[in-house]
Amino acid sequence: MLGPVERYLVDKIRTDGSIHMTLLDPEKVTVPQAVSIAENSKNSGTSAIMIGGSTFVSQEHLDKIVEAIKKTVEIPVILFPNNITGISRYADAIWFMSLLNSVDPYFIMGAQILGAPLIKKFGLEPIPMGYVIVGEGGTAGIVGKAIPVPYNKPELAAAHALAGQYLGMRFIYLEGGSGAKEPVPADMIRSVKHFSNAYLIVGGGIRTKEQAVAASSAGADIIVTGNLVETTDSKQTIAEIVSGIKRTSQ
Repeated sequence: MLGPVERYLVDKIRTDGSIHMTLLDPEKVTVPQAVSIAENSKNSGTSAIMIGGSTFVSQEHLDKIVEAIKKTVEIPVILFPNNITGISRYADAIWFMSLLNSVDPYFIMGAQILGAPLIKKFGLEPIPMGYVIVGEGGTAGIVGKAIPVPYNKPELAAAHALAGQYLGMRFIYLEGGSGAKEPVPADMIRSVKHFSNAYLIVGGGIRTKEQAVAASSAGADIIVTGNLVETTDSKQTIAEIVSGIKRTSQ
């Protein structure tokens, strides 16, 4: 049975074809900055705010950011945790994810075992997701001890996604890494979408409307942009991405 946030996402995807989410790294912003980014993103058409990063220091700072955003915008706030320290009681939901191509069991299942009781205690909605680091991998790949799937091996990414689906994960995230020079290639997205029935999230290296439309056209259900929100013209660019992927999906 789907929780309210997951149902909202599924319904939005079915209506719009592809949707956008804004990824906010709590380590890079103050509380007022986070609130401003979330408000601008919501007004630009983003469907949800994801909060998380590859490194994390202050639990108190995370709580303040999540709580402040929740008071400002009415779209879901979904945690994207790098570890159990990335869990906040104030969010609506959490990606309950396994880093499928990590060589460290901790990131495949260990952190999840430690975090599950907290998620239950806080009443957060867990949304099962298979996380796959591809391409450069960035900081997430290093911290998570992943062996990134090369961009020229789309069939390997598809195998990871299919394994995640068979394990019951309803979402698959292809992550090119924060600040990646190139976004996830269209042929990799098409391959994953062909073999897996899971909803497909794509992020990393997407900076323009054209790149977002290419990913959406190849089969991405959710487009995630993170570093983009740090630029001065992010509001306009997000609005362009949202309108572009909606037109593509209709």
